[in-house]
Amino acid sequence: MSPEIRTVTESEYPDWMRALATGFLMPPTPSEQDLKVRRSGTDLDRTLGAFDGGRCVATYRTHPQWLSVPGGARVDANAITNITVASTHRRRGLLSRMMARDLAVAKERGDVVATLTSAEYPIYGRFGFAPATSMAAWTVDLPRTGLDRRATGPACGGRIDLADMADIRALGPALHERVAALTPGMVSRSERWWQLATGVLQVSSDPWTEPLSALYRSASGEVEGLVVYAADGKWNDAQQPLNTLTVRDLLALTPAAERALWHHVCSVDWATGVEVPRRAPDDVLPLLLPDPRAARTTSIIDGIWLRFLDTPRALAARTYGTTASLVLDIRDELGHGGGRFLLDTTPEGTTCTTTTRTPDLTLPAPTLARLYLGDESPHRLAALGLLEENSAGALTLADHAFRTPRRPWCPDVF
Repeated sequence: MSPEIRTVTESEYPDWMRALATGFLMPPTPSEQDLKVRRSGTDLDRTLGAFDGGRCVATYRTHPQWLSVPGGARVDANAITNITVASTHRRRGLLSRMMARDLAVAKERGDVVATLTSAEYPIYGRFGFAPATSMAAWTVDLPRTGLDRRATGPACGGRIDLADMADIRALGPALHERVAALTPGMVSRSERWWQLATGVLQVSSDPWTEPLSALYRSASGEVEGLVVYAADGKWNDAQQPLNTLTVRDLLALTPAAERALWHHVCSVDWATGVEVPRRAPDDVLPLLLPDPRAARTTSIIDGIWLRFLDTPRALAARTYGTTASLVLDIRDELGHGGGRFLLDTTPEGTTCTTTTRTPDLTLPAPTLARLYLGDESPHRLAALGLLEENSAGALTLADHAFRTPRRPWCPDVF
């Protein structure tokens, strides 16, 4: 018999957690404390399991989320996480069944898009998802930067204040919301997210060590940036400190805040290097250094994966780089976001409606997901055979319309 797909009950939750832990190669029996902490962030009505003979063999969970789009608006997203299928039950369609069930519920609920972060790239394209943001990782060789590490503070009139986790918990959420309004691709951070990030909630599978932190305040005293970082405590045989700092979070509302926070991190005593994961691929960090070669890109990978559930609402929510009128023929094999739509963009606003007009561009829903936040070029996707131009000039017009001045970015995984 095929395993049964159903929402998880309270009594089944420990077995579901065992299946999840096993799938992620973690110790399969979580502690009572870990169960309690993880259960506090789980909505069982949005938690699916596949059960075979009473044992959970696949897991799937979602939570509500907003996604920032170009222009500062937000759209409601169905954030998908905790996907596993036991090695004993692969290739039986369990993920396909859970995904189909959940996407139908999310569309009925009124979510505009679905989002996820992918551990395995080849899986999610067949469900209509595609990468919509990218992340870069940097390694900074501090002795090579050329920065004046004797500087006493920002030259812009603001100041850097050392902080603790209580400060980050109190001031971080409002700052994050303001930064997200300027940064397409960012997602909501719940109160629970901040509690986990600042040590109020802890799980043994992710041991907590309190990091260092600092705030940037403008000349008027307003908090316009924060940074959270940790040191690895390394010394050489001659008892000289050789610490590498790892930046866990850096949010900056203004260029002045960004410059001051990076200068602060790159000027910390006893540090010889900085590791910077999960930044935008066009981050200004290297160009803030007198010697940009001191910052080396170590990886560029996909970030947020996106699929459409309500294409007209999604397209109408964002702003565009130019006035345009484009008919888009969107092909969606699962049926959630497909159709032919007239996208009209003007300085006064945007509309997106169904139409029977001849299409200017024909593209599958995952290709539109790549374009949506501004991280890809229509010309590049057309060269890959992922987009078809039906009327002359439509590619160039779409390029001007969809691209953004800075690439979209999401610092979070979920």
